[in-house]
Amino acid sequence: MNIRVQRENLEKVMLRNEATLSTNSKGRNIEESLCDIRTEFQRDRDRIVHSKAFRRLKRKTQVFMLPEGDHYRTRLTHTIEVSQISRTIGRALRLNEDLVEAIALGHDLGHTPFGHAGEEILNQICSKGFKHYEQSLRVVENLEKKGKGLNLTFEVKDGILNHSTSRMPCTLEGKVVRISDKIAYINHDIDDAIRAKILTHDDIPSKYMKILGYTSKDRINNTIHNLVKNSYEINDVKMSREVEEALNGLRKFMFQKVYIGSRAKAEETKAKNMIKALFKFLVNEPANLPREFQMRLRQDKLNMEEVVCDYVAGMTDPYAIKKFKELFIPIAWDIY
Repeated sequence: MNIRVQRENLEKVMLRNEATLSTNSKGRNIEESLCDIRTEFQRDRDRIVHSKAFRRLKRKTQVFMLPEGDHYRTRLTHTIEVSQISRTIGRALRLNEDLVEAIALGHDLGHTPFGHAGEEILNQICSKGFKHYEQSLRVVENLEKKGKGLNLTFEVKDGILNHSTSRMPCTLEGKVVRISDKIAYINHDIDDAIRAKILTHDDIPSKYMKILGYTSKDRINNTIHNLVKNSYEINDVKMSREVEEALNGLRKFMFQKVYIGSRAKAEETKAKNMIKALFKFLVNEPANLPREFQMRLRQDKLNMEEVVCDYVAGMTDPYAIKKFKELFIPIAWDIY
């Protein structure tokens, strides 16, 4: 009995015509024998979940750096929320839920320590620039498994690379994750900002709440329902114009009140200086890089900045702080 074949046949019956069938995948860079239990997209999901980069997300900042309290989102809990929203939408629209889940779980693997502050400073100091979605692709293609990569399918990699607002994936499943990412972070960042007393409920513009809902639960629920209703019979994934404009307005509000210039960002300058110092020191003193990265310099003949950027971007918040102390703070001073 080949369970994979049964699952592939079920996809052909249950999924809509525009969905991405596992059997129609454009495949992997390196051809592999098929699994007798899992479809190709199920295998990709499992590889991402078992990767080191995925585990590190639990200690990477979403918005609030090293917050006092256990209930603030991390990059990992954000990823799980995106996956949950994406799967709900994907199932309702009769799309390939396994592909949706794989993209959602892998979309932020390339994020830096200290959230977007880390991304911004690496983009400034790296000669080739830095974008977390490009780094996420680099993680699954070139960095995991000691440089061998995860050898994911084309469709999953496309969804990971193109999940940001300014980009567009080639599959409907990728489009679901792209929109779900926005739905998730806008709403959970409002929740965290209220918890941190950066915002109050009354600060949220009523014109957006009247359309989307007055609680996080209602906003997510109403947005998902609107998206499903407006996408069910078309070859696209989209909301009504009114809901899309309200969600974009709420996103703009969050940039003005939370993401830029709020108390939530007060420590970002210190974090940026820390990452900048680590980067410049390691570029000039590569002997301090871990052996794996030194090997990549010698064997793969990569650019020094590129290798250091890979190393620094992969750090968790606590590891970056630990490494900074190790390299710049005399041991005798660490008691103060």
